[in-house]
Amino acid sequence: MSTTRISRHVNAPRASVYRALLDARAVQTWMVPDGMTSHVHAFEPREGGSFRISLTYDAPTSTGKTTAHTDTHHGRFVKLVPDEQVVQVVEFETDDPAMRGEMTITYTLTNADGGTDIHAVHEGLPRGVSPADNELGWQMSLGKLAALVEGSSP
Repeated sequence: MSTTRISRHVNAPRASVYRALLDARAVQTWMVPDGMTSHVHAFEPREGGSFRISLTYDAPTSTGKTTAHTDTHHGRFVKLVPDEQVVQVVEFETDDPAMRGEMTITYTLTNADGGTDIHAVHEGLPRGVSPADNELGWQMSLGKLAALVEGSSP
């Protein structure tokens, strides 16, 4: 099991970033790497609330973890500290033992340079997930989050 750590500065207040972490429409827009589309099936943004999200590859040559071209994951919100922190536990829906296991994702928001620093930690990556690919996907997603909360097109 490995861990990915990513930081990103955004020119928006913590409250705006926090809202985007907990809004299903916003999540569907930003929490998706390039080359994929997102569908939020369920989303209950409260401690103990659950969610289920599918990411589908645009190119038919890419292989998904759940179906031929789709990665579906489900999880729950473990801790919510308004405008400061979101902690989620997530798991891929897969038959592949190398992709199984719960992962913890923690977003911590701090004031910085007139905006917000986002520190994202993705712990417990299954052995079948490349840390480099995971980091790249999160960098893309946080770039879309920044564009969304800064008011530009993701």
